Amino acid sequence: MREIDLKGKKALVTGGSQGIGSEICRELARCGADVLINYYSNKEKAEILAEEIKKEHKVKAVVAGANVADSAQVKDMFLLLDKELGGIDILVNNAGTETVEHVLDLEEDAWDKVMNINLKGPWLCSREAGRRMQGKGGVIINISSIHDVVPRKGLIHYCSAKAGLKMFSKCLSLELAEDNVRVVSIAPGAIETEMNREEINKFGRHKFEEWIPQGRVGVVQDVAPSVAFFASDLASYATGTDVYLDGSYMNHTIQYDPRPQK
Repeated sequence: MREIDLKGKKALVTGGSQGIGSEICRELARCGADVLINYYSNKEKAEILAEEIKKEHKVKAVVAGANVADSAQVKDMFLLLDKELGGIDILVNNAGTETVEHVLDLEEDAWDKVMNINLKGPWLCSREAGRRMQGKGGVIINISSIHDVVPRKGLIHYCSAKAGLKMFSKCLSLELAEDNVRVVSIAPGAIETEMNREEINKFGRHKFEEWIPQGRVGVVQDVAPSVAFFASDLASYATGTDVYLDGSYMNHTIQYDPRPQK
């Protein structure tokens, strides 16, 4: 089996200091890529991760604080990328946020924040990356969610933003194909991170284990290798593609089982 080889590649991962993002940074570095780790508020976690990556994988790892929904901060982040890594081959739009609120109580500021980070941010970052990828190619991977097609109570703004990201990915793949830039949307299901572990346990881990056909909640290691694969030349014909990583969770809405009992 051919190994995923990203040696010499330069990657930027937004929201890379923790959760799925941090594991994506580790996996890209494991495959040989230099990595810029974007963070918004937790500089310490980003710096610890960068030192870990440099020590374990002998690649470059730098950090950049930026709100991905702010065009000026995004431009400054990419200028730092140019200086520290010398370009970009892989962009992973991973930064995201959500709140849980009844639609009738949802405030405009909360709507705007979720839309801006989950949808405007990928556009701003993809625009900067795409300009740098023109003439040489590259890969843009957008981390979406099964809720880009599966509605959920309390998350109308989040689901709407992720649905927009799904179509954004498809449109972007058409526009950038002529520049040999591939675009892939990767949509995880229920993935346990340090941020949601307490919530999963409080709600009832056994409930998820019953609902998810594979019988378990996903972990960040279920997502990161797929990102590395689609970022590599092994996936050179994959663009405009939606990939769902959910243990078949989203296919299990009908849980009544009429099969004869053995």
